[in-house]
Amino acid sequence: MRRSLYAGLAGVVLGMITAPLDGMMLGPALPTIVGELGGLQDFSWVVTAYLVAMAAATPIWGKLGDLYGRKGAYMAAIVLFLVGSGLAGLSQDMAQLIGFRAVQGLGGGGLMVGAIALIAELVPPRESGRVMGLFGTMMPLAFIAGPLLGGLFTERLSWRWAFYVNLPVGAVALLLIGFAVTVERRRIRAKIDWLGALLLTATLVALSLLASWAGTRYAWGSVQIGSLAVAALLALAAFWRVERRAAEPIVPLRLFADRNFTLAQILRFLGGTGMVVAAFLPQFMQLVHGASPIESGLLILPSMLGMVVVLLGSGQLIARTGRYRRYPIAGGAALTVGMLVLLALRPGGDLALASGLTLISGVGVGLLMQSTTIITMNSAEPRDLGAASGSVSLWHTMGASLGVAVLGGLYTGRLESSLAGRLGEETARRLVTGPGLTAEALSRSPAPLRDAVQTAVTGGVHAMAAGGALIGIVALALAWFIREVPLRGRDPQPAPEPATTTV
Repeated sequence: MRRSLYAGLAGVVLGMITAPLDGMMLGPALPTIVGELGGLQDFSWVVTAYLVAMAAATPIWGKLGDLYGRKGAYMAAIVLFLVGSGLAGLSQDMAQLIGFRAVQGLGGGGLMVGAIALIAELVPPRESGRVMGLFGTMMPLAFIAGPLLGGLFTERLSWRWAFYVNLPVGAVALLLIGFAVTVERRRIRAKIDWLGALLLTATLVALSLLASWAGTRYAWGSVQIGSLAVAALLALAAFWRVERRAAEPIVPLRLFADRNFTLAQILRFLGGTGMVVAAFLPQFMQLVHGASPIESGLLILPSMLGMVVVLLGSGQLIARTGRYRRYPIAGGAALTVGMLVLLALRPGGDLALASGLTLISGVGVGLLMQSTTIITMNSAEPRDLGAASGSVSLWHTMGASLGVAVLGGLYTGRLESSLAGRLGEETARRLVTGPGLTAEALSRSPAPLRDAVQTAVTGGVHAMAAGGALIGIVALALAWFIREVPLRGRDPQPAPEPATTTV
């Protein structure tokens, strides 16, 4: 390949990794963000808003690339992501940050799908393996480097740099793509399922609000919670009806006629919830153990390393042996155990042990992610491989968004009730809604207040872990129903190398 094409591909990859890098940087920064902006009861929405917007926007960006050119669509997605990043860094309260994270998500939805589509147009099939291998290398690096950079920026500069850093990286990507990437100007006839995307967004928002607010902000039997439940059911039913009739649906329902395909999507959905460790444990490590942002970034590295190593290793083993059923079963078991061991976390406990315990859930997520990707692609007909690839990414994003909302609701609900019981409702409300709840401020607080906060945060982590363990048990039970169908093309031809870029 010519030198200018390598420069263009470097820009494509650089643009693509900004989203996962940004997400991983956010974990160690979130406790400081909450301490400065307040709004602890809504902090999980900093993650959920991004993921919901990303899930709804991903299929739209794919169609826009078909209609108006993949280079232009990809660059537009990067620009929108950068606009959201800059605005998020300027946020003055939690509501602004959540809103700007949604803008980020709208752009982020086009980064992965746009990069893959652009590479498919630029690189001939014979050479595409090397480029996709670069993807497979860069994604793990983003997952590992993200927590370290997030802690470093937060401690040495400001949490706002976890967003601002995207701007120069994205600008370089845009320059490289703009000057070094040349594609044929052509349009492919395609229809955008706008109504399906709108109904999918409405369903995810209603379910996420229901999971976050039920039993915390509003009682389970309240009008608000009942209305959200009805809205979610109506939007889901309408989405199902629209997808059955759409010419080019977001989710082709015919794919779900295959049992393995359906189970793989459900497992991918459940596995996405395991990613919440990176969002919640830094707060435990900073507020309960007094860890710095850099230290908390280092302490969740076992989870990221476990996920990346198992994801890559299981892919190689499946390609070599052709057997895959054991991996989602092992993934469900590891996710369950990984969540249950978090119940051992205590104030004054061994911080190194707390860090090591995160490894188990990371292994579970990695096993589920890789195996479900391969099962999905093996279960779809060749004409549906594009839709199947989009489906597995969509279900993972939906699982992550709803998982953060559900487990975040359990976390904040237990935390608020514990603080109210120890300190009174007025003091608890001030701590949860207002700024100032940081590790540094807590270290200077009176012992009763410090002990109450540490106990409450630990209880919140325990509630989150118990909910995550139930999800792991469901994943384990469902994984047993997967059938060991021979990998397509394995005999007489070897199976294709499993992709790892759907993380």
